[in-house]
Amino acid sequence: MFGLSETGTATLVALSVSLSFPLFLYGAWIMIDAEEVTWGVLTHHLKFIVTGLALTTVPLVTWMAPRFFDQLNGFAALHAFLGLQAYAMLAFGATGIVRIFRAKWEHNLYHDYDADVLLDEIGDESMRFWRRRLRVGVFGYVLFWLLAYVVGMARYVVKYGLL
Repeated sequence: MFGLSETGTATLVALSVSLSFPLFLYGAWIMIDAEEVTWGVLTHHLKFIVTGLALTTVPLVTWMAPRFFDQLNGFAALHAFLGLQAYAMLAFGATGIVRIFRAKWEHNLYHDYDADVLLDEIGDESMRFWRRRLRVGVFGYVLFWLLAYVVGMARYVVKYGLL
């Protein structure tokens, strides 16, 4: 990757993935701190979350996944399993966000944008269910992401002899 040694590339990947965590935390803080979740709050939150996801997913797709079978061992399998669980939870949560965006479309909030419209004010009675599903998916993603991160960093330290 970029003509670097394997250690250099692994270090860049570790740094990229590590930088995503503060973005996830800040994105979560935006939602926790908001008294009312409006579309403006949601889009501000998503800017940080999408950036964090890019910092994690791009190295996964371009460097980690292609090398997986070449270095298959128990540690790598555990790291991959936890990472896959994180993305499965993200997909689970995404089913909620899709419904929320669809409700926004149905209420013409893409064209007649009102940043002060509360998420609970749109959609039908199932909107709370979809928001709860989104929260469960996000919580599961963060939990499994943290576990995969710890295992990945331990693999990095062991493989590249930093201890």
